Amino acid sequence: MTGSDAAAARIDTSRPHPARVYDWWLGGKDNYPVDEELARRILTADGTAVRGARANRRFMHRATRTTAEAGIRQFLDIGTGIPTEPNLHQVAQRVAPDARVVYADNDPIVLRHAQALLHGSAEGSTEYVHADARDPETILRLAGETLDFTRPIALSLVALTHYLGEEPAGDDVYGLVKRYVDVLAPGSYLVMSQVTPDLNPEAIAKAADHFRHSGTPFYPRTLAEFSRFFDGLELLGPGVISVYGWRPDPEDVAAQAEGIVPLYGAVARKA
Repeated sequence: MTGSDAAAARIDTSRPHPARVYDWWLGGKDNYPVDEELARRILTADGTAVRGARANRRFMHRATRTTAEAGIRQFLDIGTGIPTEPNLHQVAQRVAPDARVVYADNDPIVLRHAQALLHGSAEGSTEYVHADARDPETILRLAGETLDFTRPIALSLVALTHYLGEEPAGDDVYGLVKRYVDVLAPGSYLVMSQVTPDLNPEAIAKAADHFRHSGTPFYPRTLAEFSRFFDGLELLGPGVISVYGWRPDPEDVAAQAEGIVPLYGAVARKA
């Protein structure tokens, strides 16, 4: 494991954390009352939150499987979140037991659970980096101890970028994603999903307000804004689409009867 174990002692339970809110929506137990309170308030404003979290998780599974079946044997997952089986490395290593996976997240509670993430196949490798997505130099340097950046990598930024924006820290989210993509070798893939206001604008606006008032920046993006992340890359079919519709399995087709989910997803290849 890469990262300071001391960070695990610095869990802030006075304010909600996106990874723990997401965990509550997925039915997990690694969250605190402050996280549950925010999760419930958002769910009241946006009734799609739980099914959206579940649909997003299934999108990650399908995208990981797709890139592994395309020959990718290295995976970098930034904004990992709290482990929920099957985890990305389990999906990848079912296809390719020798796959190498590096997870990166900044929530100390994820660090606490990192040992669960590190149990992969005997042939492969799984590691964890405790670092913020906004610190690409640290993540790339530490990930480079496990991954070979001269060879193709699948970079997963799943349900991450809607927590990154231009305020209050002056973040350049497009520049940040480009920084990661630029170091990837040709033949690499970018896997992303992102909350959008396009499908349910009033509910998403209310949810965004709840996040921001809790101290969590939240930036839903339109189709055009999300598509911009893939400039210069080759989108895999069916392109940028609701996560329900990206190469759906029967479970996803059936789940669409529950109603919309306001998340876009896409996978693109670096030529």
